[in-house]
Amino acid sequence: MIENPSIKNGLLKKKPLRLEVWWALHRLTYLWRKSPDFLIIGVMKGGTTSLFRYLSKHPQILPPFRKEIKYFDCNYFKGASWYRAHFPLKKKFTDGSKVTGEATPYYIFHPTAPDRIASALPDAKIIILLRNPIDRAYSHYQHMVRVGREPLSFEEAIAAEPARLAGEAEKVAADVRYPTYRHLQYSYLGRGEYLTQIEKWHSLFSKERVLILQSEDLYSATSETVKRAQEFLGLEFWEPDNAYGVFKEGSYQPMKAETRAKLAMHFKLYNEALYAYLDKDFGWEK
Repeated sequence: MIENPSIKNGLLKKKPLRLEVWWALHRLTYLWRKSPDFLIIGVMKGGTTSLFRYLSKHPQILPPFRKEIKYFDCNYFKGASWYRAHFPLKKKFTDGSKVTGEATPYYIFHPTAPDRIASALPDAKIIILLRNPIDRAYSHYQHMVRVGREPLSFEEAIAAEPARLAGEAEKVAADVRYPTYRHLQYSYLGRGEYLTQIEKWHSLFSKERVLILQSEDLYSATSETVKRAQEFLGLEFWEPDNAYGVFKEGSYQPMKAETRAKLAMHFKLYNEALYAYLDKDFGWEK
């Protein structure tokens, strides 16, 4: 096999030429490729990978070649042809029974992704998973530690969050090529203040086009929760013969009790406002 070298993470890697040819063909045929019918937009560390994997096994869903395309947030400057190149050919959907979609959990929180999606995909269906914001923040933090991007303790990181994020949303919104890593990686608490994010999406998509699921339900009542998503997408109910697995499950020490109590107070009013808006009590810490 002929291979081209490329640099990744400071090491010399070899990228198969066949993959470059495959991708070039996808780019050339983007006009004949299907736009996504649905997007799983978040939240980060809320089970988006698991839900996407479960749905992708459904015989009526033809997934893109990767879960997180990150187009409407980090890769928007690459253009619509780059995005469409990720999806299957339209000819595979001619009977009208199949759909395709993707899952990028930064979309819900990104300052301009909602408007970009509403403009490009006005008929798309939107799926949101909401997790207890305390657990979500801690899982998010532990992920950043694992990948070597967080040198601070959890308590130091949440204390530093306002300074780290100061002006970042505005900079991300103003420049399509501005690096999003600070806004994406260090928004431990901000991402858990769900109501303002959901209100933004509801201003762009009718509530009938937005399905909000609880992450804890996905973990404890997987079959029923996946069935709700399938019904929302207009699919026949189907589940795999083997048991549902959990993807990207982390293992780490519990949060300090005093930190958890502090965060429960921080999120109390945010959660209560969310419950009132959705007319649903998620049962998170009071």
